[in-house]
Amino acid sequence: MPTSNARYHHGDLPAALVRAAVELLEEEGAAELSLRAAARRAGVSAAAPYRHFADRDALLSAVAAVGYRDLAADLVAASAAPKTTEDFTAIAIAYIRFALNRPGLFRAMFSEPCDPNSPERLAATTAIHEYVRTIVRQAFPEADEEALATALWSMVHGLAFLYLHGKFDASEPGELDNRVRAATRAVLGLTEHPSTQAPASGGV
Repeated sequence: MPTSNARYHHGDLPAALVRAAVELLEEEGAAELSLRAAARRAGVSAAAPYRHFADRDALLSAVAAVGYRDLAADLVAASAAPKTTEDFTAIAIAYIRFALNRPGLFRAMFSEPCDPNSPERLAATTAIHEYVRTIVRQAFPEADEEALATALWSMVHGLAFLYLHGKFDASEPGELDNRVRAATRAVLGLTEHPSTQAPASGGV
């Protein structure tokens, strides 16, 4: 991470300010984030951000959009076309690990007020919503798409914050994977058709 007196090459000052804000969030949390702090980190005057962001909420919206895009990339990398419970488990684990690895950014995405009129943020959140609905639609064509998507996201998002708040201990080897797998099976067990379930392991 650059230090606070690092200097960016400002071919794109808004992007530099967003990068600076993301760094501040991930290093120090939302309490330390302000337009002035982002300007200082980016190496520009305190007045410079106001040419691009009306206030802190507008900057947070741009930061949240970055977070949603990064999260979406992690979810797709975990399973591009999920069909089985194990596929959905992999996506859920990727979601929670994103929260644990980037807690400042994750909290800003979901806990901080953001400008609802930000086209960039709205596009990013819409893409996440549509991603969840699409994978549910493809894997469970006979299910209530909206209801199941809501149930899955609520479960995974709730687990992410339970881990962030220390209610579950992710430091124990395998604990997170096992807990998420059990929770995913509990939610999907009443919905899956046999053809969509992962093959059973061998044995007697």
